[in-house]
Amino acid sequence: MTKIAAPSRSFGYARVSTVGQTLEAQLEELRAAGCDQIFKEKVSGAKSDRKELMKLLDTLEPDDELVVTRIDRLARSTFDMFAIVKRIVDAGARFRSLAQPWADTNDSTGRLMLAVLGGLADVERDLIKTRTAEGRARAKARGVKLGRKPKLTPG
Repeated sequence: MTKIAAPSRSFGYARVSTVGQTLEAQLEELRAAGCDQIFKEKVSGAKSDRKELMKLLDTLEPDDELVVTRIDRLARSTFDMFAIVKRIVDAGARFRSLAQPWADTNDSTGRLMLAVLGGLADVERDLIKTRTAEGRARAKARGVKLGRKPKLTPG
């Protein structure tokens, strides 16, 4: 395994889904991992429009590093996870998960694992499209009208 030089800046990303959960454990781990700055938010990982994550991704420059405590803090689906990691890599930055050492774009094994994840994300996207199309076809066959309800009544 060939390691690349240390990152110029290390950013942490911490996220919890509900108001009742706390960010403290993640913040402690990210500080211990040497993160210079930590972006944090309380929002569902299923939401694609997470303000702090988007701000962090826009901040990344070549040789920066984005660190999470666990992959599920970054994304809830393989497809979203791959899209986010691709954006990190496209910025010339690196990605690392503290709990999943295999998810590290800093070495060849990590890059291989993330490439496999990309393939799984592609399959997942196709399966979602297929299930959605089948569901629409079944609904139409039952006579369900799809789309918005008319705002105006026939008159």
